[in-house]
Amino acid sequence: MRDKRFIAGLIGALAVALAVLFVTGPAQAAPRQATAKGAHTLVLPAAPAGVTPRSAAANSPTTSPAASTVVHVAAGSTVSCTSGSLCTAAWDPTTGDWKVFFLYNCARYSLSYWNGGGYYVDSQTGGVTSYFYGQSGNVLKQFTPDNTVYSYDWTPVWSIRNC
Repeated sequence: MRDKRFIAGLIGALAVALAVLFVTGPAQAAPRQATAKGAHTLVLPAAPAGVTPRSAAANSPTTSPAASTVVHVAAGSTVSCTSGSLCTAAWDPTTGDWKVFFLYNCARYSLSYWNGGGYYVDSQTGGVTSYFYGQSGNVLKQFTPDNTVYSYDWTPVWSIRNC
């Protein structure tokens, strides 16, 4: 009887140890930025802190209207934010990578399933002002293009206007 309890306890401890390995993620690093003529390159870091493994119940981040271009980028990979775009990166728990939205057309984009930390770089031209809005339509952030990569918590953001 004592042996059965010992083995059951050992299996339970092993299960907890394995769960900790799968649930904890690597530390989040800030993205690196390289400047190219007319575009700005984002090097996207590892998954945001606190990200859990992929789940069938997870939802992919989306915008409405649809962004002009959307790409999936693996952690540590680069993506070039083309001139004229406001580029935003949100973690996609359904694919386990970054989903980058190129907001080129002037619009107010409603966001769905944008949770946790992400990044943006404003490579627009023409002196536009962009806005992040909260649930009640309140302005959370207002900015003009400066071609700098910024980290941002997308959780309170309900929409983005890029012009």
